[in-house]
Amino acid sequence: MSVYTMAQIVALTGVKAHTLRKWETRYNFLEPERTDTNIRYYSDKQLKKLMNIGILTRNGYRISKIDKMSDEEIHKHIATTLIESSEEDDISALIISALEMDEVTFDSILKEQIVKRGLLQTTTQIIYPFLNQIGVLWGINKVMPAQEHFVSNLIKKKMFAAIDALPYPKEDAPVILMFLTENEHHEIGLLLAYYMARDLGWKVYYLGQNVPTENIQQVIDIVKPNAMLSMFITPTQESIKTKLDAILEQTNLPYWVSGNPAVIEDVMEDDRIGFISKPDDLILKLKQID
Repeated sequence: MSVYTMAQIVALTGVKAHTLRKWETRYNFLEPERTDTNIRYYSDKQLKKLMNIGILTRNGYRISKIDKMSDEEIHKHIATTLIESSEEDDISALIISALEMDEVTFDSILKEQIVKRGLLQTTTQIIYPFLNQIGVLWGINKVMPAQEHFVSNLIKKKMFAAIDALPYPKEDAPVILMFLTENEHHEIGLLLAYYMARDLGWKVYYLGQNVPTENIQQVIDIVKPNAMLSMFITPTQESIKTKLDAILEQTNLPYWVSGNPAVIEDVMEDDRIGFISKPDDLILKLKQID
């Protein structure tokens, strides 16, 4: 069982520390444990309950009423509330289902959001904030690698399904080559770019993750792309500039790069590449070539 400090609970639930202390003294639903030095800590069960309570309080439920509810009643009200939920509520519900590895709930929330918002807005407004928030858990080792893979694969499955539902591009459509270089495995952002390019009528050759740099020239010779796109998310000992230099030695094609600013800050001003800071930047570049 994982345990969480008050600061971690505040970061994950959005409930302020003074509110937690007030709830602890006035109500029965919150009884944190304490260390030998009297510092509060919280269990997995308490984290999930607080996230559910946060959803209900944001939707007008009085905390005094919630305090009298059983866990079953709370879950029943949550199910009703999420029908007309806010982005914050949907993100909380995704975190809870990820921690519980509840595929049905996780899948249904994503499916509903994609129908309501479309893939682009769902990714930028729900999936990215969700990944940032649950990244707090990953960063403090509160999520097993299996849970991380579970979440990532469910998201990728939805994105591939949305891509497959798009009409196939015309024979003379512009071509873009998308790939992650060696030791890069986080491909959700690249999948969103894949969807956007296909939605704009581009033919996409998607190589996925961990592609050896020396293979790029061979692929370019075969598919003859109009542009290339890579993303760099993971800090590594190998210089990003070294990878980019090796790729750019092989071609003069427009090469667009996006990702974690802390990882790619050394190459953001390189005039040989186009830096993509947000989805709209990519849309603009795709339309300029098209």
